Amino acid sequence: MRRLLFLRMLLRRHACAAPLVLLLALLYLCYQTLKVDRNRNRSESEEMETRRVISALDALQEETQARSSQRRRQAVVLMGRHGPSDPEVVLHQQVLQQMGYQVHLTRFAETSSFLRIQSNVSGWSLLLCLSSSEPSCLRRIRFSHLQHQMVNLLPELMEAFSDAGEGRCRFYLQLTEADLPMRPVSCGSSNQKPPFAQNRPSHAPSPALVAMVNVFVLVTSVTPLTSFLHDIIVVKASENDPGQQTQIRTFLLQRFGPASARLAWIQVQRAVVAVLQVASTNQEPAAGGSCLLCFQLLTFTLMFSGAASPAVVQVDPGLSVPSQGEDAFRGQITRDRVLEDSLRLLLPLPTHLQTHRALETLRRQYGGCRGTHGSCLNHDHFLFLLRFHLQLQMPSAFHLLHPSSSSSSSPPPSLLLLLLLRISRHHDLQSNREANPPTNQQPALGSPGGLCLDPRLRQIYSEPPLSLTPPFSPALKEYRAEVPFDTVMVRIRPEPISAACVVCLDNHRGPRTANFPVGMGTSQISILVTDGAEPRPVVMTIYTVHVYRESRPSLPAFGDHVTCSFLQDCGMRVQPGRSCGLQPHLPPQSPVQPCSSGHVPGRWVVPCLSCSDNRTCDWREVTWQPDDCYHPPVRRPLLQDCMSHRKVMFIGDSTNRGMMFFLMERVNGSLQDWGRAHHTLLYRNLNQRRTQVSYSYYPRFWLEGSQRPTFRQALLQLINRSRPLENSNQTVLVVGGVQWLNSNHLRTVQDVLDRESLSEVLVVVKSLGMGFHLPVDGIRSLSLTEIRGLFRDNAELISTARRLRFEAVDTFSITMGRYKEFLQGRCACHFHEVEKLQSSDPPDSEASTRKKPGTRTGSHSVLDTEQEDGSKAPTFRVRGAVNQVYSEILLSRMCPGNR
Repeated sequence: MRRLLFLRMLLRRHACAAPLVLLLALLYLCYQTLKVDRNRNRSESEEMETRRVISALDALQEETQARSSQRRRQAVVLMGRHGPSDPEVVLHQQVLQQMGYQVHLTRFAETSSFLRIQSNVSGWSLLLCLSSSEPSCLRRIRFSHLQHQMVNLLPELMEAFSDAGEGRCRFYLQLTEADLPMRPVSCGSSNQKPPFAQNRPSHAPSPALVAMVNVFVLVTSVTPLTSFLHDIIVVKASENDPGQQTQIRTFLLQRFGPASARLAWIQVQRAVVAVLQVASTNQEPAAGGSCLLCFQLLTFTLMFSGAASPAVVQVDPGLSVPSQGEDAFRGQITRDRVLEDSLRLLLPLPTHLQTHRALETLRRQYGGCRGTHGSCLNHDHFLFLLRFHLQLQMPSAFHLLHPSSSSSSSPPPSLLLLLLLRISRHHDLQSNREANPPTNQQPALGSPGGLCLDPRLRQIYSEPPLSLTPPFSPALKEYRAEVPFDTVMVRIRPEPISAACVVCLDNHRGPRTANFPVGMGTSQISILVTDGAEPRPVVMTIYTVHVYRESRPSLPAFGDHVTCSFLQDCGMRVQPGRSCGLQPHLPPQSPVQPCSSGHVPGRWVVPCLSCSDNRTCDWREVTWQPDDCYHPPVRRPLLQDCMSHRKVMFIGDSTNRGMMFFLMERVNGSLQDWGRAHHTLLYRNLNQRRTQVSYSYYPRFWLEGSQRPTFRQALLQLINRSRPLENSNQTVLVVGGVQWLNSNHLRTVQDVLDRESLSEVLVVVKSLGMGFHLPVDGIRSLSLTEIRGLFRDNAELISTARRLRFEAVDTFSITMGRYKEFLQGRCACHFHEVEKLQSSDPPDSEASTRKKPGTRTGSHSVLDTEQEDGSKAPTFRVRGAVNQVYSEILLSRMCPGNR
């Protein structure tokens, strides 16, 4: 229409002009018309050619899948300094096995049997070099000789982004005129990265607009350059900001608003692509050509300073995810997501082509040098095009970065790059036509809310890393793990597959991440996957991890050995003025006498080859040695006589209950009944019906303050349930608690006994004990200063007991040196555990201290309980060496004349 108006105006103005003007006007009109027609015809011709290429690639894909070999592919994972149980190694192994690979783990390329013979590259199809093994890969692998093998390294990029000194990028030194959105010192080690403030320009308008962003780029080819950008990013808004994981488009929308977010997205892509293009074109081509199927993950750190155009301030030729605050798992989860997404984008693709009809079609059309491109496409190029085409069809968190439909090429692109661009534009058009395009533009992070349709875990993260048996799989629900003696706590973070599912630990209201104490023997961790519904979530799936903690490393004492002793562990110096750890032990010179009390100071004694190394000790022979005296053991016949016609009352928490069960087992030879009761228990028929034992749990901390009985009320209730009682030492009251007991409680005991005419009964005080020293979620945790305060409180408690003429057993000093040897329980304060005896196990005559963990029974709600010799009921035993020591001291104080 504009051309017609222009011609009409020209004719009107020059109606009387020479015919030459009219001729020029007609020629101009014809030229413009022919130009439009030529462009339309060219566009239609290119679109038809693109359709033919896509059709041929689709046919090639079908033929390749139909004739693909069913032989299991071999993958080699070079771990370097990583261990087999490292989460990164486990992740690679899990994903590869799911995709049909047979996985071989080894440390370095030089030690791998699959890589030992360099000329034989047909034995493996995938090589993954983890971070600490990359130099080994670069030395050993001849990348130009690889045929259909995949390696997660691109030597050209490793060289380009290496540090040429003081953080200068090596490829940057070769530039004559560096006009890049990049700092020239961006290739140093990540731990040498300049502080946040130094990267901020002086003209930055507001700290709120400044951000450091880590983006993750997957490069699948250097020549031509093909790359993808992951949807997940890590954003730091300040130097002290731990970093937050989010989606890149969400961040840009929140930071720049709807009007500028699209421009910022384009600028991010341009900045990364510009650096990659310059880095790849300024490297000398590898002799024999580059690796066709190699790939590499890189981490770009971008700096936003108010404007929508970022600058590249750091390039790490690897996957580098910063830690994100106190939750150390967040960075690991981000890393695993990016790694898994990259493998799932690359590994399902074909790695070789056979001669098919579709391949012959492509060869006839593009196999020879033609036109102005001056290039030919060979067999490998067709494989490359097919893989690129399939990558754009796959749902993934990776966005195509280059070549994209918006890419511009100057000089004119090669034939291969031209076809890549046409394939990219074809998929862009397809995406725009579909409401929910099945392309690789799906978000990486699931949206919370909705239905929990897949209630499975993606992974179980732990610190320290647990080596699960069997290896973790979302389909398997039960696992075992072993940890060494010094591992007293693990932190667990399960990650669900679906963001709509909610993960809880221990119960349906439990935390998502939690610290678990690991007692000696076997501990159980329950992981619940729920639908997150309110008010009460529905448990969909339960995963269970059984963690077995090994005993202290022990070496049998053969021949020559020395006697060592210790008062406290150097890992927790409760008495800072006293020695810690093993010391040479000097036995007393004069004969020792029986101890006059249960609170005589002492130390642990153990035979060792050397007192400087606790691994050379025979910890089976460790004993508690009071200073200058000893606690004589009470044999069972004497104990049974001593306990005849006696009534023993226990009041206190579970640590006191452990002493009660030990006494019951020692008197009867076995334990027919037990329970983790939190109320009152009464055992009437011990010792052939000659002994009665009763127990009351205190304090009942789970009750509301107004409903919680006082110590006086609990004691009176126990006394009334145990009547009739004799006002003599035939009645015994054992009072004890791990850390709540104080002198006021002892004065209450004296007052109650006086009022109840029981002033002559034997009172034994079990003093305080170690526990609550681990930062476990949901319960209080004591600092070292507070534990030292408990030591002083314990001394005051014993002093009060002496003034009141009560017996006392100093359990704090006994547990102090062996505080790591706690058994099951969140408080890390239990040094006993009841295990069920196998039917073939005869009851032991003395308390057993077997190391192997057993099975507990549930709590009992019956108040009056039968406990007889010769009963056919299941039998149990109390295990725990530390509990045995102070329980034997209790028996020694109860039966001083029956030794």
